[in-house]
Amino acid sequence: MMKLPPEEPAFGPWTAVAVDALLASWQPTFPDDRPAVIAVDGRSAGGKSTLADVLWRAVPGAAVVHTDDLAWHHAFFDWADLARDGVLVPVHAGQAVHYRPPAWSNRGREGAIVVPAGCPLVILEGVGAARRDLMPWIDVVVWVQSDVEKARTRGLLRDGGTAEAAAFWDEWMAEEQPFVARERPWDRAAVIVSGMPDLDHDPVTQVVVAARR
Repeated sequence: MMKLPPEEPAFGPWTAVAVDALLASWQPTFPDDRPAVIAVDGRSAGGKSTLADVLWRAVPGAAVVHTDDLAWHHAFFDWADLARDGVLVPVHAGQAVHYRPPAWSNRGREGAIVVPAGCPLVILEGVGAARRDLMPWIDVVVWVQSDVEKARTRGLLRDGGTAEAAAFWDEWMAEEQPFVARERPWDRAAVIVSGMPDLDHDPVTQVVVAARR
């Protein structure tokens, strides 16, 4: 059984479903005149990027926007205006996106956040992707549920397992935990996905989801 913070309900029972079937179930909510926008939200190191990659591979021409790129040297969670004005507003207007957040220019980071013209699907991935401030620009919310202790272990290994990584994790979580508790993005989710599934499934073509609420 997953260990969860007290404010987050445990979901289940879990079942494996085809990614194509999941996308087809959302199709009625997708617009005809612009890219659809899916928010993949969840706790740090909980499996969001893995799910975003699965969805991206299932839809030719899709684009993934990581909120970590918006937050980079800006703020852990105070980036809603950057996501809205830099990405989501032009996506809703059917425009291509080539966005450099202010910190990228100020600190000499190369490249840009890119959404090509004609893109059929934009996947906004990261902690806070389904925050209330962005819901007018989001078509479907997915909450990725994960065990908090396993997520910490996974995150520290991903970040190098150093004392510095542990200190940064604790600093990040001091903001993430109350932020997620206030936002309760699972309440807005069309589907709950297990970020650490025990159920046997094909990770390329299937995802493990909670029974429909």
